Amino acid sequence: MTVFYFTSTGNSLAVAGHIGGTLVSIPQVVDSGTLHYKDDVIGVVFPIYFYGDPKMVRRFLDKVKFEADYIFAIGTCGNTAGASMLNLQKQARKNGYRFDYVNYLRMVDNFLPIFEMNAEVKKLPKKKVEENLAKIADDIKNRRHLNATASLPLRAMTALANTMMNSAGKKARKYIVSGNCNKCGICAKVCPAGNIAVTDTVNFSEQCEWCMGCLHNCPQNALHLRREKSAKRWRHPEVSLNGIIAANNRGS
Repeated sequence: MTVFYFTSTGNSLAVAGHIGGTLVSIPQVVDSGTLHYKDDVIGVVFPIYFYGDPKMVRRFLDKVKFEADYIFAIGTCGNTAGASMLNLQKQARKNGYRFDYVNYLRMVDNFLPIFEMNAEVKKLPKKKVEENLAKIADDIKNRRHLNATASLPLRAMTALANTMMNSAGKKARKYIVSGNCNKCGICAKVCPAGNIAVTDTVNFSEQCEWCMGCLHNCPQNALHLRREKSAKRWRHPEVSLNGIIAANNRGS
């Protein structure tokens, strides 16, 4: 089994690890010349941002060719997936393959413009993350099938949200670098888009995925939004900073 993943705060990496198999980071292969993979089971695990998958995940799924007896996709989100997983199924069909199993897992919501992290962490027991993840892993192990569905209001809300997310590339230019910054370069190493360069200053380009991995993983808590609900940051307790760097550092 091969599982491709996109992660910034470790949630999707932790999920991929629980499912098992050979883990492959999407940022590390998305710009490879040939994206042709063959295995008995192939999966994709990624976060859902505002009812949509990251731009890089969409680009990967448009380029890749999967050959497998069973293909699955899991989205991680804080509350609802909207119509994101339904849209994912449509994208797969357009590109000549299909997902046999499509599901999502509610985890911590760490979108800093809206959510306060202490409050979100307290909600985790009610989300039954471990129990639901075990069910998903068992479904995949036994090759069960599941299609995504979404109501018309959810589809409309998702379409609007996706339009807003498509303009997220310049968002990083609004990040604030505080005096705590010691130019360690961790922000550049955890950025899946290679959007950050650190010299005597921290410089942001316009390829931001709006994953906020740089904010959540900064050891000095030196990166902030002008309007953030929380100064507390989040990284999945099962995932180390080195794990995020290994997944996302593209040498830029």
